[in-house]
Amino acid sequence: MTAAAQAELARVEEVLASRWPETKIEPSLDRISHLMTLLADPHLAYPVIHVTGTNGKTSTSRMIESLLREMGLNTGLVTSPHLHSLTERIRLNGVPISAERFVEAYDELEPYLALVDTESLASGGPAMSYFEVLTGLAFAVFADAPVDVAIVEVGLGGTWDATNVVQAQVSVITPVGLDHTDYLGDTIADIAREKSGIIKRSGTAVLAHQVPEALDMILSQCVDMDATVAREGVEFGVTQRSVAVGGQVISFNGLHAQYEDVLLSLYGAHQASNASVALAAVEAFFGPERPLNEDAVRAGFANVSSPGRLEVVRRSPTVIVDAAHNPHGAAVLAAALEESFTFDYIIGVVSVMGDKDVVGVLEALEPIFNEVVVTWNGSPRAMTVAQIQVLAEGAFGTERVHVADFLSDAIDMAIGLADSAGTTGVGVVVTGSVVTAALGRALLGTTRV
Repeated sequence: MTAAAQAELARVEEVLASRWPETKIEPSLDRISHLMTLLADPHLAYPVIHVTGTNGKTSTSRMIESLLREMGLNTGLVTSPHLHSLTERIRLNGVPISAERFVEAYDELEPYLALVDTESLASGGPAMSYFEVLTGLAFAVFADAPVDVAIVEVGLGGTWDATNVVQAQVSVITPVGLDHTDYLGDTIADIAREKSGIIKRSGTAVLAHQVPEALDMILSQCVDMDATVAREGVEFGVTQRSVAVGGQVISFNGLHAQYEDVLLSLYGAHQASNASVALAAVEAFFGPERPLNEDAVRAGFANVSSPGRLEVVRRSPTVIVDAAHNPHGAAVLAAALEESFTFDYIIGVVSVMGDKDVVGVLEALEPIFNEVVVTWNGSPRAMTVAQIQVLAEGAFGTERVHVADFLSDAIDMAIGLADSAGTTGVGVVVTGSVVTAALGRALLGTTRV
C-alpha cells in the first residue's frame, strides 16, 4: 500500500469510526433498505449464500467462497470483523479489495449516506452505523465487479442485521450458542430465533449440528418460511476423518454425492464440521441437477485458509493464535489442541473483552493450559489485567497464573516459560478475542490474510 493510499484509507476509517459501533444494534432494516433503494438495489444483482451462527461463521464462509471459486465462479465475500485492515472484509475472488478501491467506493457512497442519515435523524432514529455503511459498500462493490455469487457473513444476530436485506437462496446457520446476550437474548432459543431470521421463503436452510433448543426454534422458522432443510448428521455430514500433516483428511456424505479422502488444510473436528456445512451449502446452491466437480472440491478445501483460527504463526516453540472469544469457542479450541497437536505442555496467553463470559472462557481453557499469562490486548473493550488476573486465579489457581501488562510482554514471557519448561513438546497459544489474535499475529510477524 502506498503512503497516499494508506493516508486516504485512514481518512475513511476515521469517518467510519465516528459512527455508531458495530457492536450495537438498533432493530431496523430501514436505513440499509433505503440506501439499497438509492443505489438501485445492488444486493439483488447476484445470488447470495447467507451465513450466520455463533461460532464458525467466518471459517465456513471462507470455505464456501473457496469451493465456489474453484468451480469457476467470480466470487464476492464479506466477513467481519477484520484482523489487520478494514479492506479484508470485502474480497473479490478471494483477494481483499485494494485500499484505493475501498476509498473510491466509499467516496461514491458518501452522498447517499448523507441522504439516509438526514432522513433517519429527522424521524428520531440514528444515522447509519459503521456496520451498515460497510455492508452497503460491499454490496455496491460486488455489483460493480460484477460477481457471479456473493457469500455474506452476518455481523451480529440475523433478523435485524444489516446484511439481512439480501434475498439468499441458501441460508447457513453454524452452531448457535450464548453470545451477545445483551442484544440477542439470554437463552439459546432466543438467540436461535434471532439468527433464524435470515431464512428466506422457499429457500434452503443448511444447518450445522445444533443443541435441541436451538434446532427446535430454527426448524419452526423453516416451516413458517416453507424452506427446505438440510441438517448436519441427517441429510449430510462427515463420515470419517483423520489427522494429517498440515490439517486433516475427511470423507463426506454430501447432499447429492459422497466425497472420499479430501484434504482440509485446517485443524480440528470443528473445522471438519464447518467443511461439511460449507460443502452442503454449495451443493444446495447448485442443486441436484449440477453435481460438483470433485477436483474442484479437493482444490477448494486444500487451498482454503482461516487466519487467526488455530493458526500456527511460529515454530520453536510453536506459537498458535486463535480468535476464540466465548466459552463454546474456547472449548472447541481446547479439543482441537488436544487432538491435532502433540504438546506435552501448553502455555496460554489470554486477553478477553470485558463484555464476554470471561469466566466461561477461562474455565474451558483450564484443562488444556498448564500455565496462563493474562494480559491486555490494547482494546478499550478488553478486560483490565487486574480484573482478568482475579478471574484467572479463581480458575487456574495462583501458582499457574502469570501477569503481563501488554500483549507483547505476555508473548515474550510465554515464550520464555516455554524455553525453560524442560521439554521440547511445548506450545504457546494466544487467544481470547479476534483483537488478541490479530495483534498476536502482527507481533509475531504475520499479517497476510
